[in-house]
Amino acid sequence: MSFKSGFVALIGRPNAGKSTLLNQILKNKLAIVSNKAQTTRNTIRGVKNGDDYQIVYIDTPGIHKPQHELGRQLNRLAFSALEGVDLIYYLLDVTKPFGKGDEFVLDLCKRQELPILLVLNKIDLITKKALLEKLLAFSEMNLFEEIIPISAKNDDNIERLIEVSLNFIPEGEAIFSDPEMVEYPEYFYITEIIREHVLHLTNQEVPHSVAVTLDDFKEDKKGILIQASIIADRDSQKGILIGKQGSMLVEIGTNARLELTKRFNKPVYLDLMVKVDKNWRNIQKRINAYNNWDLDE
Repeated sequence: MSFKSGFVALIGRPNAGKSTLLNQILKNKLAIVSNKAQTTRNTIRGVKNGDDYQIVYIDTPGIHKPQHELGRQLNRLAFSALEGVDLIYYLLDVTKPFGKGDEFVLDLCKRQELPILLVLNKIDLITKKALLEKLLAFSEMNLFEEIIPISAKNDDNIERLIEVSLNFIPEGEAIFSDPEMVEYPEYFYITEIIREHVLHLTNQEVPHSVAVTLDDFKEDKKGILIQASIIADRDSQKGILIGKQGSMLVEIGTNARLELTKRFNKPVYLDLMVKVDKNWRNIQKRINAYNNWDLDE
């Protein structure tokens, strides 16, 4: 049997479950997952290897109507991720009605003139009757090569999705020699893990005004010392991130430190600070400084 290799882009609105699906496919946590919109801020690549195939998956920021320069840049990243791919996964959250935002994303996918698999995610949260109605409605559009219902969270029907995908992946040699995944610099994982715990623990008004920078990293036989800063864009957010008598910052730091300790398999000492850089999401230099835009360079 001939070997197949190619690229698949995961496209959808914020919170459709793209990062959860990517992590499930790879069986390895690569992209941060949260119930907050716009969790992903980079086009993240992961590699799925089989006996006779290699699929390079590209997870993208959720496409949305931007309210600031950061949002516009996230959309540009998502659009650029479609260049050179062989197949598009168009993810939809089946618990939500199909609206204008979904139509906008679908129109973007259609313009690429590439095969599209409609991936209906979160089927564990609706009835079989409701799922059947959605399957019939989307089938009548005649826009998709196939419609695959899944639950990324519960690993339901993921193998079927990969199996169908291989019908659209061309023959060719492996693109990457690493048998597991594309490795990113440690600073990427450190800052993303910290940001993930900010997303989990803070209210809706805070997360997407927040960035994380790695200020210092020292490693010796005893363990690892990490100094990092959480960047907010308003003074009011600083108070929320620190919490009463520092309680919120302590909880963020404790949770992030435990996860980082597992990742590095040695003791981690994490020193967190909260800083305010007002309106950073509308200043291009600040956006570039606080986000990992150059990971693939």
